Amino acid sequence: MESQSPATKSAQPVKKRKPRLAAIEYIRGISMMGVIAIHVGSQYIGNPAANINLIALLEIVSRFSVPIFFFISAFGLFYNLDIHAPFDPKYFYTRRAKTVLIPYLVWSLFYLIHDGILYGVGFPDPLHLLSTLFFGTAKYQLYFLVIMLWFYLLMPLWIWVVRRIGIKGLFTLLLLQIAFDYWSSFSVSLNTFTYGLPDGSALKPFLMYRLNYWVLHYVFIFVLGGWLAVHIDAFHKFMQKRRLGITVFFWATMLALLAFYYRLIFKQGYTALEAINTAHQLSPEGIFYTLASCLFFFTIFTYQKYPSFLNPILHQLGRHSYFAYLVHPFFIGYAALFLQGHGILMTAGLTIVFYFVILALSMLAAVLCRRIGNHVPILNELTIGAYPKKKQ
Repeated sequence: MESQSPATKSAQPVKKRKPRLAAIEYIRGISMMGVIAIHVGSQYIGNPAANINLIALLEIVSRFSVPIFFFISAFGLFYNLDIHAPFDPKYFYTRRAKTVLIPYLVWSLFYLIHDGILYGVGFPDPLHLLSTLFFGTAKYQLYFLVIMLWFYLLMPLWIWVVRRIGIKGLFTLLLLQIAFDYWSSFSVSLNTFTYGLPDGSALKPFLMYRLNYWVLHYVFIFVLGGWLAVHIDAFHKFMQKRRLGITVFFWATMLALLAFYYRLIFKQGYTALEAINTAHQLSPEGIFYTLASCLFFFTIFTYQKYPSFLNPILHQLGRHSYFAYLVHPFFIGYAALFLQGHGILMTAGLTIVFYFVILALSMLAAVLCRRIGNHVPILNELTIGAYPKKKQ
């Protein structure tokens, strides 16, 4: 992590940093594993005889993975932030440009060039390039960085909200989040209007790709992360006092989301693909599952209610999660091409092996690039926004 600039009267990290929270790092690693599971599940679901239970594990149980990233990102931002000091845009936006914007552009160009050559589609013209970068469609995982950039751009708003919101305000925001996400995801009129627009319409891509840049889809979980970071002492007391309730809430919401998925298949005749595209993180069940997951994982990783030998593994997963998250589609693509080229169908057993191979390759690539980057700093700077520590 970079050394801090001299203390100023601005909304930036305070001079004396608070104690490190391992839970943030560990959740980041768990989330990365969940995202890989979702994308491996997308490969497996192409099997007409795919096991719906394995799909549920890969695609439903892991649905907290993307929104929980917004939670821990906000938590990390606000944890060492003096929200009552004036906001320093130069400091904040310069740092976020280094850690997110530059890696986003680098990885987008990497995938555009790589996929253009591999699949023979070429490099997009300037207009389509701008569209691709704006919507985060160079590769299917990059939209997350686009939404994060929008959250960063609106940081003064989030500071204003976190300063003023209370428990009742958070509850109201949760209800508004459920209503908005339900409208965006399941509104027949909205989707009919969107898909009815002509292909040449300038408005169509802005609506088609609304999940890629509308921060409104995840405002509640982001604000909650910031609010809990600011009220960290009260959050610790809550976790200690309500540990059992948090655990029950987690398992109950997971079962509710799974029940939604199975009901769609067995009662309403949905295909597995249709079911996972309905029982997702923006459904009411998915929102509560995300909320429960944030509280649950933060609690167990804070109070270490699991074997301690897992800590070094969780540390490595978290430390290298950023690179692994960004690179894993590269390995999925080549592994899928290998299987297709040899006429090998993704069976349930092979899918499980496929998952761990992709995870291992992604982590190995992350570790190797990090080590090379220690000697060639620009590699880490461009790929994960990690800069050498400045000498005091």
